[in-house]
Parts: sequence; C-alpha cells; structure tokens
Amino acid sequence: MNRTTLSLIGAATALAAISGVAALTGGSSEDAGSAGKAATRLPVQRSTLLCPTPSTSDVSSTTYTAYTPKRDGVDAKDGTAELLPAQNAADDVTDPGGDGKGDKNDKNDKSGKDGGKGGDKPVLPLKEPGKPVTTDVSSADAPALIGTADGRFAPGWTVQQTTTIDAGSGRGILGTACTAPDTDFWFPGVSTDRGRQDFVHLTNPDDAAAEVDLKLYGPSGRLKSATDESITVPPRSTLPVLLSTLTDQRAESASLRVTARSGRIGAEVQAVDQKAGSDWLPPSAVPSSSVAIPGIPKDATSARLVVFAPGSDDADLKVRLAGPNNSITPAGHESLHVKSGMTAAIDLGDVTKGEPGSLLLTPEGGEGPATPVVAALQVTRGKGGDQETAFIPATAAIERSATAADNRTKGSTLSLVAPRAAAKVRITASAGAGGGSPVSKTYEVKGGTTKALEPPRPASGKGPYAVTVERLSGGPVHASRMLELTQDGVPMFTIQSLPDDRGTVVVPEAGQNMSLLNDD
Repeated sequence: MNRTTLSLIGAATALAAISGVAALTGGSSEDAGSAGKAATRLPVQRSTLLCPTPSTSDVSSTTYTAYTPKRDGVDAKDGTAELLPAQNAADDVTDPGGDGKGDKNDKNDKSGKDGGKGGDKPVLPLKEPGKPVTTDVSSADAPALIGTADGRFAPGWTVQQTTTIDAGSGRGILGTACTAPDTDFWFPGVSTDRGRQDFVHLTNPDDAAAEVDLKLYGPSGRLKSATDESITVPPRSTLPVLLSTLTDQRAESASLRVTARSGRIGAEVQAVDQKAGSDWLPPSAVPSSSVAIPGIPKDATSARLVVFAPGSDDADLKVRLAGPNNSITPAGHESLHVKSGMTAAIDLGDVTKGEPGSLLLTPEGGEGPATPVVAALQVTRGKGGDQETAFIPATAAIERSATAADNRTKGSTLSLVAPRAAAKVRITASAGAGGGSPVSKTYEVKGGTTKALEPPRPASGKGPYAVTVERLSGGPVHASRMLELTQDGVPMFTIQSLPDDRGTVVVPEAGQNMSLLNDD
C-alpha cells in the first residue's frame, strides 16, 4: 500500500471523526479552526442507585420516596426512573460462622425465576421531575432494590428508604438514602461487640459477579480475620454479612473497609444495638485532612466520635464544635491523636449542651503534609430504656446541590454548617407526593457556625416531600437532615447526610480542526 492510499484512508478517518464531534457538540462550519474551548457543565444522562434490604422484622414497615428535581438544560420529554428487586444471595457466604442468618429460607428471597434480576414489577417509577412518588411496604417482604434513572430523571435522582420497627431488638427508625455503586468504602463506627449486631449489606447492580474484600481495624490495628477468602456477590444480587463472623476479636468501635477487587457494589452497614435501637451507618466521605460531621441534635444525650487514619502516618487533629453562634473546643477534647492503621474513639457526652451543632476536625499545627482520615459520629437521644441511636458520617461539601427525600409535615430538621467562610444557600421544598406547589427560601450560614432549621414546606402540599439545598455563594457547606418520630416515649430518629448529588458533569467542548487532514 503506497503513501497516497494511506493518506486517503487517513483523510477519510479524520473526516468521520470531525463529523462525529460536530454532531456531538452542535458545531458548524463557522467553528472551523477553533480548538481548546472551555469545558461546560451538563446534566448527567444516567444514574444508578442501590437500596439495601430494609428489615426482616414482622413488626416493621418501610416507606420509599423517590424524587428528581427539575433542572435547566434537561430534555423535558425523554427518560425513565425505576427500581427493581435484587436477588438474595446464598447464606453459605453470608454467614461463614453459621450462627443464624438463614438466607436460604428467607422469605425475602425473590430469586430463581428471572435469571437473577429479581421481580419484574418496577418500584417507584417517576412520571415527572419535581414531584416525588412514595410507597409503603411491609419490611418483612421488602427486598433490596437496584434502580436506574436516565434522561430527564437522572440528574439529582434521590431515593429515601425509611423503616420503622415498633418493638424488639433494633426498634426505632432506620433511614438511609439509597447510594450509588462504587469500588471502595470506609465505615468508621462499626462494632463487633457482643452488644451490637452489625451487618454490611453488599449489593451488586451488574450482570457479572463482584469480588469483595472486607477488612476490620480496631484500636490496636487490623482485626485478625476468621477467613482468608474474599466474598463473591453474584450478579444483580444483595448479600448481608454479619461483621462479628469475620473475626474472633471483639471491638466496641472499629472501622470497616469494603473494597471491590472486581466489579462495583453498593455498601451500607445496618447497626443494631441491643439497648439503644438501630440505624443505618452510611460510608464516610473519602479520606481527608479536614472533616465535617454536620447535624448533631440539640438534645443529644451522648455522642461517640470514631476516627481512622488509613495512611502510613499518624494524624493529629483539632476538635471543634460549630454551634449556632460560633465554634468552640469541647472541654477535655481539644485534640485527638490517631495512630496509622488504628481506630480511635472518644466519648463526647452531651457535647451540644442544648444547642444544635456540628463537629469539625482539622489538622493540628505542625510541619509537613496533613494526614487524611475518615470519621463518623454515633449519636444517642433519650435515656435508660428509652434510648435511640443514629449515625452521622464525615460528609463531603455540597458543590452545587443535594436533596433529602421523605420529609414529613412534622419532625424534619435540616442542619447546615459552613466550616470556614460564610455561605448563602437556597432551600426548596418540592411538591408533596399528594400534590401542592414548591416553595423556596434563601438562608445565610455564618462561617464557623451551624444553622439548624425546619425546612420550608410545599404550599398546600400533601404527603412526603423532598428538600433540595443549593449552594449559591460563599464557602463550603456541609449538610444533613434529621427525621424524628417519638413513639411510646422513645425519641426515634434517623439522620441522613447530604453530599453533593453529582447531577452535572464537566464535559470538554471540542470543535473541528481541519489540520488533522494535513499530509506531512
């Protein structure tokens, strides 16, 4: 083949590439010769969310609420959003210690007739952005869910799972925002103590099996594993693993790392305390040298901080409490030293002293680079036999917007903390699941303070509604939402952190470049 033939082939290929770029970006002949245009931010086209199995208790019920906010620049016609039941995996992997999970006979099992894709009836299909949909189910019959949204429903798609257990072990409210799949998760605040039963729920949304490693770290380092094998999560399946079966060592406070060797998974920990109720423990934000834990209730009777340093260096942290008016140092807990590869925990007691607040962890003074950490806070309300517990992980800042679904007419509290500079935010209450009109209000959060407020409600709204927080200007903002429901004297509550919803993505803009056709 001679040089002329090669040149013609190259020219044809380049023309095809240019045509494709022009179709993608909407370029015209007037754009010829332009290159290196600034990147633009566009709405995402597809989102995946995974919801763990809510509960197997016969005295429980679960409310699911799904919502996608209205967004500018989104095609107003195309798209779907729905969830499908996941298959339950076999208990020979789930319960390596053989002490009582029994998934093979679990009535939650929806597997076996559809190639591992769960039931064929969609759950919570959305009809239009800006209006939530909700459904109530018996948790004893509720499977894990695998959901996909595309087109106009993908940007900011949020699903909330709220379970109420009326009695028995784990009674209380267990709330979680269904999460996106990933390959690496950190859970500081887990326990293998005899007074706790912690299950990590692993959900595989894909059509190939995922290989997952689970590693536990206590106050003296890595907990000795009872098995050397990784765990296989079958395709389109969920697998709850009891953490105390992974090791013979008992630790009141530990940190769990979940890593997918192959594939991707969703991971959340269901923590059941024999005395203080139960809740979901979401993963911590990625390791960082500065950490924000937003939304400690004003009536918290105790708070336990758990921190882990995953790197090769120790971490020295300054501990501050950002209250309504300023930041203070908790008496007796001015700083915290965390050894590399070890879990550190401190009891802060009733640290808020009747005022809402947030914990801020920053590097202690000194030379050299700061050491990244992961962290979480276990919060308790009530006393004696009327205690209830919830967890707040370290939470990433809201870059643009974040949404909490399933807000009620009573019992919802939104907490916003600005660790450094002041920030301005807009909070929008969606229409209710049963109708109504959205309502928006603008707030300013002073630097170094926490603003706890009752979010706005939809006008003439009925049923659960969503609340979206948009950062308009100023410094970083971290947020969480508390949902509370007092029952029989027990202050039941759950707290969901609100990281950025990643509803948009940066896309570099390309243009035609005819120099590709030059034959040198």
